[in-house]
Amino acid sequence: MAVSERYRADVEAILSHRHDNGADFWTTPDKRLLKGAPFSALESALFLLELGMEPEDPVLRGVAELFFSTWREDGRFQVYPTGGIYPCQTAHAAHLLCRMGYASDPRLQKTLRHLLDIQYADGGWRCNKFSFGRGPETEYSNPFPTLVALDAFRLSDDWNHEPALSRAVEFLLEHWRIRKPIGPCHYGIGTLFLQVEYPFRNYNLFYYVYVLSFYDCARQDPRFLEALAALESKAGNGQIVPERVVPKLAQLSFCKKGAPSALATARYHEILANLDRAAQP
Repeated sequence: MAVSERYRADVEAILSHRHDNGADFWTTPDKRLLKGAPFSALESALFLLELGMEPEDPVLRGVAELFFSTWREDGRFQVYPTGGIYPCQTAHAAHLLCRMGYASDPRLQKTLRHLLDIQYADGGWRCNKFSFGRGPETEYSNPFPTLVALDAFRLSDDWNHEPALSRAVEFLLEHWRIRKPIGPCHYGIGTLFLQVEYPFRNYNLFYYVYVLSFYDCARQDPRFLEALAALESKAGNGQIVPERVVPKLAQLSFCKKGAPSALATARYHEILANLDRAAQP
């Protein structure tokens, strides 16, 4: 899909931030790939993909090369030049590169295997970083990185046949029941989670239902169906209207708060298509 004229101004707006952090492709001279949200190297590339830019475009190829330059032999991505390398960072990098079509690249295959190797006991992915202190809730995995990892895996081959991913799905479905903030980063399901946010960049109802709809083990689960019903209740006339948009994206036409979004609605229709395919004999 190429960028339509309708979204050309949005693409130009994102490209205008390309050097904001001091180097090309939305990063810093020392390759801090997640710095500068929402116009970080990671998010800017995801926005451009969402707007229809082809992965073969020189800009996105440059971003891919930038991320691969931080890949390590053990499968992790060092998206900051110093400090710990956390599973959430590797999951985000893997997801972006899978979105770009690199899922079969041997480096990405090694990364996906690495993620399976470090899966936490409860089925999710968890970083040993406790910014909010320690407590019983921090013994859980972090839901958002788990969702991102599942989004990466669903873009690779045979994800529905990997038992470890069924455990990750179960962890996220159980969070629908738990609701309270869990994991070292305290991800909860409350008022903000239930607001429709687009584009996908945080742990929220729309992204949660979207990713889980690709997994056989989720689609008929009562917890998933409850989440789906909550999302459907917000889709007036079959259209998705973003309820929450980060202020720096407020002027972009594809995700205006309070206005129907054609691209968000297309993602919603993907959910429905996944359910239709599962219902076919």
